[in-house]
Amino acid sequence: MTILDSTVIDTPAGPLSVLAGPDGAVRAAGFTADPATLLPLTHPSMRGDLRHRADLGPVDRAVADYLAGDLTALDGVPVQQHTGGVFMAHAWQVLREVKPGEPVTYTGFAARAGRPAAVRAAAAACARNAVALFVPCHRVLRTDGTLGGYRWGLPVKRWLLAHERPMTAT
Repeated sequence: MTILDSTVIDTPAGPLSVLAGPDGAVRAAGFTADPATLLPLTHPSMRGDLRHRADLGPVDRAVADYLAGDLTALDGVPVQQHTGGVFMAHAWQVLREVKPGEPVTYTGFAARAGRPAAVRAAAAACARNAVALFVPCHRVLRTDGTLGGYRWGLPVKRWLLAHERPMTAT
């Protein structure tokens, strides 16, 4: 059986649990205090026994840097998700390219993913994303600009978007 390293990182938006595989790639992440609740979000082939770690090294450093204002710090963290298809894998990669402070709509996300009419498929990619924060589905909004849904709650999504909002000089 595979061993997955797990940790819980304190953030202003709440506890962030992270599961990483033997290669250090993040397999699941979400705003919960219980890493075990992330296992059902991963494909059965990517699950394993959890081993708690106080720190996941580069992952913890990237989250700390992101929280300190380096909004691109998470970009270099490797992630690994079971795709369920070519579009899903591509859509998750496209999500990683959505810049902080520049959220897109579900329609815009579908267009960026190369399938402008596939708005529901784009929404499904957000809903099936097991690697919250690292694959930033929180940066996708409804067409009318409202928040839409977020597995980890709208207060978390609101905090993340506010954190990423460009600062303006006063």
